[in-house]
Amino acid sequence: MYGPMVGVEALKKIWMDGSLVDWDRATVHVLTHGLHYGYAIFEGIRCHATARGSAVFRLDDHLDRFLQSALIYRMKLGRSREELHRAALELIRANGVDDAYLRPIAFSGYGHMGLDPTPAKVQVAIAMWPWGPYLGQEGVERGVRAMVSSWIRVDPRSMPPQAKCAANYANAALAKMEAVAAGYDEAILLNGAGMVAEGPGENIFKVKRGIVGTPPANSGILRGVTRDSVIRFVADEGLEFQRNDFSREELYSADEVFYTGTAAGITPIREIDGRPIGTGDYPITRRIQARYESAIHGRIPDYESWLTYAREPGRAPSHRAAARPRH
Repeated sequence: MYGPMVGVEALKKIWMDGSLVDWDRATVHVLTHGLHYGYAIFEGIRCHATARGSAVFRLDDHLDRFLQSALIYRMKLGRSREELHRAALELIRANGVDDAYLRPIAFSGYGHMGLDPTPAKVQVAIAMWPWGPYLGQEGVERGVRAMVSSWIRVDPRSMPPQAKCAANYANAALAKMEAVAAGYDEAILLNGAGMVAEGPGENIFKVKRGIVGTPPANSGILRGVTRDSVIRFVADEGLEFQRNDFSREELYSADEVFYTGTAAGITPIREIDGRPIGTGDYPITRRIQARYESAIHGRIPDYESWLTYAREPGRAPSHRAAARPRH
């Protein structure tokens, strides 16, 4: 079985409500509203070692999605995009770790109970820790085994899937646990129409006869930043791309299938529901993996605008058209 490391390596600092605090002091009350009702939004961001020091991949795009999630959930953060941008870089420098996962989170805090979160103060924090590939390095190299879950992806009529809300991930956790209990590494969720949506924490792509495809945003997926990056990589590789719905049967007969995500990176799927996928060589997935790895480590000038270097505190955040997520 593949899987992420168990537990989190403690670092020196966490940014919380406007300042850096010691790791062990970044605590909340047991009656924190978000803990009881799932009213929290978050992001997953990575920084990577480059020749110029630690660089955050698509920091501003992740923060834009964070703010959009807050807007959808009527959550008043009281923190600007620029402040969060500076806080992320300050946190990386304070912890002195070049390669890590960052977790911005906002949640309704202590002081009010009941379903309406609006009277509760919103707290905002950014934590970071070293974290290898979510589905394991061996999974990245050999591919993982997945199963189609009996649980369906959160329906847009019930909860907004485009907001990265903690409550949505109870749905993801049920699918993940089901897959692991059945002896698989990860799950694949269908939407209410029975079409492929995504993994519990990843978007999904398939390759058939050289054409790369992924479900559209209106299939109930979270529009991933890594997903958007891969769409750009596919174009830059000169490959044909389709954004379309597809069935679980089309996954079984695909030449290649792979997950994408900030935590998972680019991870091939070698088996779905006991059926081997393709030949197991993943030629197109490997091309996308190589381009992604080069991009996040600053080795391709064309993607330089997607990197924000932690050792350049004077660099101002900017809106970059090339880095806007596509539908």
